[in-house]
Amino acid sequence: MTSVLAVIPARGGSKGVPRKNLQNICGKPLIAYSIEAAKGVSRLTDIIVSTEDEEIAQVAVDHGADVPFMRPAELAEDLTPTFPVIMHALEQMEAARAAEYDAVLLLQPTCPLRTAAHIDTAIDMLLSENCDSVVSVLEVSNTHPFRMKRLVGNRLINYIDQGFEDMRPRQVLPKVYLRNGAIYLNRRQSLIDTQALVGDHCLGMVMDEEESVNIDGRLDLILAESMMQDRQG
Repeated sequence: MTSVLAVIPARGGSKGVPRKNLQNICGKPLIAYSIEAAKGVSRLTDIIVSTEDEEIAQVAVDHGADVPFMRPAELAEDLTPTFPVIMHALEQMEAARAAEYDAVLLLQPTCPLRTAAHIDTAIDMLLSENCDSVVSVLEVSNTHPFRMKRLVGNRLINYIDQGFEDMRPRQVLPKVYLRNGAIYLNRRQSLIDTQALVGDHCLGMVMDEEESVNIDGRLDLILAESMMQDRQG
């Protein structure tokens, strides 16, 4: 694998936290942390930000990313899935360089505690096995699916019916993992074939809970800043 395109998607709109990708965390805009992590990885061929927002584009350039095109408005709506955004970026970049990439790396800017070391590990995993993709995950603890419920009317029902109420300590429950949003690394052909960000043969790269903060609301911002302060000493 000789060429990897890193794409950081960062639209201007955000319902939970207005202008989320530009929120200040420990003196830097949120998007800067993903750019810096990517720039610490020598095996990334290109690092680009896909945005429709002029201010985000300028901040991205100021922190060392490329913004070779502006994302069309129809790919920056509230309900726009991530996959077509990544494919648009891939098509734009391959047309510009007149060559294909071997792999595409999605770095969501809402995961500021992901590091260059995590990205390097994901690339190593993709190279070491004949897999389609590598996706970062964290181990689920208090939100284990055996403890989850659903409501039928106002009646509480086990989401997974084992035939009994599972009150076992979490330490004895089977390990379960959740995608944490930090890393989606795919071989180019897998993206084309599956039209998805998780390939048929996907490896899970486990990250610690402290590294897996994914900013969706205000509480996540507070947690991320606290964790960043601890990291910086």
